[in-house]
Amino acid sequence: MERVAHYIEALYAEKKGLNKKEYIDQTALKAFIPVVDDDVARILQLLIMLKRPARILEIGTSIGYSTSSMAKAIQTWDGRITSIEYDERVAAQAQENFRREGVDDVIELVIDDARKALPRLEPQYDLIFQDADKHLYPDLFEECVRLLKPGALFLAEDTLFPVIDLDPKWHGLIAPIERFNKLIAGDERIVSTILPVGDGLTIAIKKAP
Repeated sequence: MERVAHYIEALYAEKKGLNKKEYIDQTALKAFIPVVDDDVARILQLLIMLKRPARILEIGTSIGYSTSSMAKAIQTWDGRITSIEYDERVAAQAQENFRREGVDDVIELVIDDARKALPRLEPQYDLIFQDADKHLYPDLFEECVRLLKPGALFLAEDTLFPVIDLDPKWHGLIAPIERFNKLIAGDERIVSTILPVGDGLTIAIKKAP
C-alpha cells in the first residue's frame, strides 16, 4: 500500500491546488492534531462536487486543511461549512488559515466540545465529516445520524486504525474506533463501507425514511 500511495501522490504532485505539506509549512502553529492526507482531501472534494451540499458539518477542525479543501469545492454554489474545534489555540490558527486561503466567508468556526455543540444543532446537513478525537466517535454517532438529512453523506476518517500498523502512542484509539465501526456497519438507517484511503475513510449514506 505504501508503493500505491507514493504512486498516486506522484501523479498529482504537479497539480495546482491545496497541498498538505505547503499548507502546514505556511501554518505558524506546529502543535496540532494530524490533518487528513492529500488523497483524502481529494476524495472529499470529489464527493462534494458530486453531491453539491448546501450545508456541511465538520467535527474536528485542527488547523483547517480539510475544511479549506471542502470550502474551495463549495464556494462556486454558495455552500456553507460549520466546523467544530475544541482547542481555542488551534481554532485561532485555523481561522488565520481560512483567511489566507480566501475561504473564511463560507466557514463558521465553532469553538466548543462536540458533545455539547451537536445537540444544539438542527438536522439540516447534507454532509458530515468527522475527524475529531477518536474516543468520541462512538459517543457522537447517534447525534451525527440525527443531524443528517435523508440521502446525506456521513464521512469518518481513520476508521482502519484497528488493522493498520499504528504507532504505539495511538493504540488507545483502536477500541473506540472498533466500537464505532461496528455501530455504523450494523445500523439499518445507513448504507456504508470503508475505503482503504489514508488511514481508512468510512463513507455512509442515510436512507430515506
